[in-house]
Formats: sequence, structure tokens, C-alpha cells
Amino acid sequence: MLNSIIRNTGLFILLLLIQVLLMNNIQFSGYVNPYIYILFIILLPFEIPAWILLLLSFLSGLIVDLFTGIPGLHASATLLAGFFRPYILALIAPREGYEQGETPGLKHFGLRWFLLYLTVIILVHHFALFYLEVFSITYFFRTLARVLLSSVFSIAFIFLIQTLIIRR
Repeated sequence: MLNSIIRNTGLFILLLLIQVLLMNNIQFSGYVNPYIYILFIILLPFEIPAWILLLLSFLSGLIVDLFTGIPGLHASATLLAGFFRPYILALIAPREGYEQGETPGLKHFGLRWFLLYLTVIILVHHFALFYLEVFSITYFFRTLARVLLSSVFSIAFIFLIQTLIIRR
């Protein structure tokens, strides 16, 4: 239990530092903005209580908001992703279910399951983030392009982090 808390706290700090110091400075023509801090919510244990999941989701988004100067935008998108996480996990659950103490990841569930889970959570987060940022139907297709391109890059970075760093 204590080991899990220490590991998740370290992951939380590391991902937020990478996001704020490195990833927030990556932008290609205004269409690609990778967000990897959402990996913290993705990798939380299955049996985490819903209120803690929502609180951690909100706090991680709020911290990114503090560094980007857009109050509430990341917090609301991350909170929405945290809200949908249990439902997404229930939809893609393996036949034998999830074991106590397991965390979602490539190592335990394989490439197909992890990519599906990762893609759905990232799309929920990015749809909320970019459409709340624009808050207009006028730029629907441009915003959709931003969502899809940013999602591809976010998934690629998160997959790279999962395979190179966390898997070990």
C-alpha cells in the first residue's frame, strides 16, 4: 500500500514536471499539443475509490492550469476523463476481470487492450479540452483536427513512456 502511494506520487510529480517544462512548449502549427500528464490517471489502480480518482483528476488538471494560465480548462477535461475511467474499464474488462492490486498497463493486459484503453481516455480528455478551449461550433472541424492530431501524438508519447520507463 505504502509502496503504491510512493510510486504514484513520484509518477505524478514526474509527469507534471515533464508536461509543464517540456510538453507545453511543443506545438506544431497550433494543431499538435501532446498532453502526457493524463497518464497518471490512466495508471491508477483499478480499485481506487471514485472520490479519490476524481479528486486526483481534478488536482492534476488544476496544477497544469496553474502553469498554463488557463484556469479550469485542464481541470475540467481531466475530471471528465477521470469520471469516465471506471465505465471505460468496465466496458473493456477481460473475461476473467481485474485482480485486486493490479494497475492498468501494457505489461499485464497486452498491447491491444492497453491501446484501446489509452485511446478512449485520451480522446475523452482531448475532446473536452479543445472544445472547451474554443467554446464555439464555428471552428468544429479545425478543432476536430486538433483533437485527433494531438491525440495521436499524446498516445505515441504515452506509449513510449509506458514501454521504456514504466515497464521496467
